[in-house]
Amino acid sequence: MANKNTNLHQAKEAKKDEFYTRREDIERELYHYRRQFEGKTVLCNCDDPRVSEFFQYFALNFEWLGLKRLICTCYKNNDIDLFSQHDKEQAVYIIYEGDKNGNNRIDPEELDVKPLKGDGDFRSKECIELLKQADIVVTNPPFSLFRQYVKQLMDFNKQFLIIGHQNAITYQEIFPYFKDNRMWLGYGFNRNCAHFISPNYEDTAADADHREGMIRVSGVMWFTNLRVKKREDEMEFIKKYNPEEYPKYDNYDAIDVSKSQDIPEDYDGVIGVPITFMTKYNPSQFEIIGLMASTTVSEINFGYPFVNGERKYARILIRHKR
Repeated sequence: MANKNTNLHQAKEAKKDEFYTRREDIERELYHYRRQFEGKTVLCNCDDPRVSEFFQYFALNFEWLGLKRLICTCYKNNDIDLFSQHDKEQAVYIIYEGDKNGNNRIDPEELDVKPLKGDGDFRSKECIELLKQADIVVTNPPFSLFRQYVKQLMDFNKQFLIIGHQNAITYQEIFPYFKDNRMWLGYGFNRNCAHFISPNYEDTAADADHREGMIRVSGVMWFTNLRVKKREDEMEFIKKYNPEEYPKYDNYDAIDVSKSQDIPEDYDGVIGVPITFMTKYNPSQFEIIGLMASTTVSEINFGYPFVNGERKYARILIRHKR
């Protein structure tokens, strides 16, 4: 997806957003949540269990995590639209309840494979019934359906840990969840970049980032409502406010801060910060006021930020609580 994420935008338009997550990225993130999975039923509802690293991770670590049950659904792909690019004659779901014979392997007789009547779309009635059985949903949903996917999780009051692009923070359907402290960011990928196995696009990353058979996507994050301990860490600041260094927006009464570490510690008003600030956000330290990220003006989105006639990148509007 190159440095400008050209292919990501193409994927969003064509809905060919099939990116398989690497096991090492799953392991790195899930390590932080181990105790929160004890006794829980996990659903991976955007994964073909026959190829999904999410399924492999949870099945192989079933006892270590103390899971109760693992459910994984497969989408029947007839038009190369969603989920599995591997054409299947039947959409199925698999239930796994752990290593029954103690050989530390996933044996066929331990997998309860059941056919789905429909195509396995997460929005279908039968897949919603599986969602109702789950405690935590973990997957990499299609970026083009991220709004609908998150809304369904919220509607059914599910805990989740999912992958998405950082731009989703600014979606008018998603941002209120951040503002109301119902959703936040996980621990994240290295430098907010991820390599995915993708059958649709060639890797156009720089040589240093090139991975054979994979594609590099910048701005990728984990979205969750599980406890993230780093959210309890307070940012420390050394800068003081002065009007020369911190100009105000032309169209909103707030100062512009281009780097989160440059937030002035003594400014009591509203501050505009980059969306990457959300990786450091501590709700005890800051209050989220709103957003400046589009031409659409609403009660929480105040239009693109301008300073002296120059449009800036999207900003999150915050204020010190203390």
